[in-house]
Amino acid sequence: MSTDGSRRRDVTVADVAKAAQVSKAQAARALGNYGAVSEDVRERVLAAAEGLGYRPNELARSMNTGKSNTIGVVVGDIENPHFGLATRGITDTAKKSGYNVILINTDEERAAEVDAVQVLLDKRVDGLIVAPASSVETSHLKEVRDSGRPLVLLDRAAEGLDVETFAVDMGTISYESTKYLIEAGHRRIAFVSTVRTDGPYVAAMTLDSSQISDRLEGIRRAFEDEGLSQPLDLVRLNAGDADSIMRITRDLLKGPDAATAIIASDGLIALSVVEAIQGSGLSIPSDVSLLMYDDFAWTRLTTPPLTVIAQPVYDMGMAAATALIRQIEGRKSSSPAGPPLEARLVRRGSVGSPKDVGVLSQAGG
Repeated sequence: MSTDGSRRRDVTVADVAKAAQVSKAQAARALGNYGAVSEDVRERVLAAAEGLGYRPNELARSMNTGKSNTIGVVVGDIENPHFGLATRGITDTAKKSGYNVILINTDEERAAEVDAVQVLLDKRVDGLIVAPASSVETSHLKEVRDSGRPLVLLDRAAEGLDVETFAVDMGTISYESTKYLIEAGHRRIAFVSTVRTDGPYVAAMTLDSSQISDRLEGIRRAFEDEGLSQPLDLVRLNAGDADSIMRITRDLLKGPDAATAIIASDGLIALSVVEAIQGSGLSIPSDVSLLMYDDFAWTRLTTPPLTVIAQPVYDMGMAAATALIRQIEGRKSSSPAGPPLEARLVRRGSVGSPKDVGVLSQAGG
């Protein structure tokens, strides 16, 4: 028994063949644009297909041709504008080359990433772009690489995995930006990140994210080069939702050894940090300086505008997609496909000297 709400049966090649009064084999050849078929038959089949609203079964086609014209993309947090912009670079590039994109979000969970990769492989995507949730636990990605399926990494490297990776050199820009804060008089510099750990940060700790490891190494080197000790107590990881970020920020701003500058590892963290600072009755930069990763339009609209580390995120997505499509199509790598992926420090109004800069300068030497 059928109702108005019943799902209409998909139109098949057999239906098209019957309407066009040709054999199923002839219809399949005309629809697939392969093999010998007369122009009269082709026109009748295409007219019948249009009249019936026939849509090809892409999975069946990919099983026959070995190609689906789809790219799988796996990222950790699509709410983060960083990944949104990178994904836009991927999809724009893919579309120009005739590829569709299937995007899966993992919430930075490795188990979810393992499942996502398998789902995409089951859907017979032609290749994968992955921003790995863990730069350490990458056995599932090694299996993809070993299977011969084209694979490119985005934003983060993976330990022991020899595949093309498109990411910015975080160590260098982190060093430069930390030196900038130190030269402004800051010694109590905090760093806030969502990366997950089992306990408080300690020096040289192994982290899941290569990006965060490189940033912390850059901070360490900047302090060391100035003959200073990095305040490890101000490195705060496991910053999850907005409430936890605001709690962390309020804690960083308490007591005689409060942070005088905060580095937010992404835009979502920075928004909550700003809210916590304002909610505490403090102001930027007279009470605390703020520097954040990524340059989005809203960072220029705050009072004061925020000092940022601008990354070529869109270009990163474009470069990753270009490389993956080249691999899929079996073309050799030539010169770099686009501009170099370099970050830069954009100095605006959110960094100033700490109130006790004179005392800090004497203490720091």
